Amino acid sequence: MKRQERPRIGITMRLELETNRFYLARYYSEAVEAAGGLPVHVSLIPNREYIAGVMAGIDGLLLPGSDSDMDPLRYGHEPQPQLGSVHPEKDATDLLALEEAEPCATPVFAICFGIQSLNVFRGGTLIQDIPSQHSNAINHNQGAPRERHSHRVRILDGSLLHQLAGGATASVNSHHHQAIDTLGRELVATAWASDGLVEAVEDPRSDRFVVGVQWHPELAWERDPLSQALFARFVDEARNFAGTKQKQNEDAVNA
Repeated sequence: MKRQERPRIGITMRLELETNRFYLARYYSEAVEAAGGLPVHVSLIPNREYIAGVMAGIDGLLLPGSDSDMDPLRYGHEPQPQLGSVHPEKDATDLLALEEAEPCATPVFAICFGIQSLNVFRGGTLIQDIPSQHSNAINHNQGAPRERHSHRVRILDGSLLHQLAGGATASVNSHHHQAIDTLGRELVATAWASDGLVEAVEDPRSDRFVVGVQWHPELAWERDPLSQALFARFVDEARNFAGTKQKQNEDAVNA
């Protein structure tokens, strides 16, 4: 594949408070690159002009996991006792990036914290701590080895995820203590854990690709067919989006 044919995939980073470093686990970029994309790291600088400038140059947005929790004030709730660390720079950067992606129909793939920020951006709410707020919950924080599949999910028939998984169930890993509570606008739940918690969402509008999963496909991309299929479809959608943008620009020049 020629370099210019690879779509540019923006990936928002994480913040290490102890050292004031932006960072990102290697697996997100490796999975994107293996699927044919060009990873572009997006610093957690919640400045609208900066985010708009970055988003103008990318063809797909990947929202990764984080070791922080979304600030519950952003969805109108008070903090519960088991709320984890909140990183305002992470929250604001993800939400600004989604704000830029929405009117352009930029392809979005949201993972773990990413599905939660996507849901909050769309007006949804979160369960702040699964063990203390959701009765009969299974273990959603499995620990090491992180890539191990620890539970199964039930997948909505007719969904894109059903197509990519090739069936009505899939095995996934699990590393989270928060989850979707009420769904945001233009989001449909497409997978659930056995305890009823939402594990995946899709935007049903036909003019865009927006998929969120609560598990971590980047950890298993080298061996797991569903993880590979998710990244491959996302990068393909970003490539198509890039081609559409290029044609629109050419048409504008020739008009």
